[in-house]
Amino acid sequence: MQLLIAEDDKNLASALCQILNENGYETDVVHRGDEALDWACAAPYDAIVLDVMLPGMEGFEVARELRRRGVSIPVLLLTARDSISDKICGLDAGADDYMTKPFSPAELMAHLRALTRRRGDVVFERLSVGDLTLDLDSRELSCRSKSIGLSAKEFDMMQMLMENRGRTLSKDQLLDGVWGPAAAGSDNNVEAYISFLRKKLAHLGSTCVLETIRKAGYRLVEGEGR
Repeated sequence: MQLLIAEDDKNLASALCQILNENGYETDVVHRGDEALDWACAAPYDAIVLDVMLPGMEGFEVARELRRRGVSIPVLLLTARDSISDKICGLDAGADDYMTKPFSPAELMAHLRALTRRRGDVVFERLSVGDLTLDLDSRELSCRSKSIGLSAKEFDMMQMLMENRGRTLSKDQLLDGVWGPAAAGSDNNVEAYISFLRKKLAHLGSTCVLETIRKAGYRLVEGEGR
């Protein structure tokens, strides 16, 4: 999948590229709105992650001009402007989705999957890390020829860990992502489900490891082949 990132903050653009590249997607980056328009009209991108406050041409105007020219590439607006009026303006301009800063990698990937589903693609059906594959439709976790079903919360947690492979996720991040920010989950819930997932990795014989990072959280890393 080929994505275009239009973001004038070069540090954030680099972070976005890293997140997407690590999940198997190819990216091109521009830092101006007029460049985003030119690139989007010239290449068949699968989606555009478009900052609103861009030099040369604002993201709203880029989206509006893309639609005027008949370009149907899905557009995800990315901005710190979170007022209802801004969101309405962006969607009315032709954007398909709207995400406010700051955001988590898991949130970004979820928005992109939603965009792709609406377009009818199936490229996000699976996530892979090392010898593990997570089927996003059947909720089965597989390793080589073996597979096992996951409960709803096991699936949500494994999805977050795989989408953020190699990165440490805190217990609070996992609680918010799996149980929701308003839910009554606790650290014990996270520890229990990490334990469940470790047992399933062992059952599958995966070389991937769910590491505990002391006073920081957990991360999924690829292990050495057996």
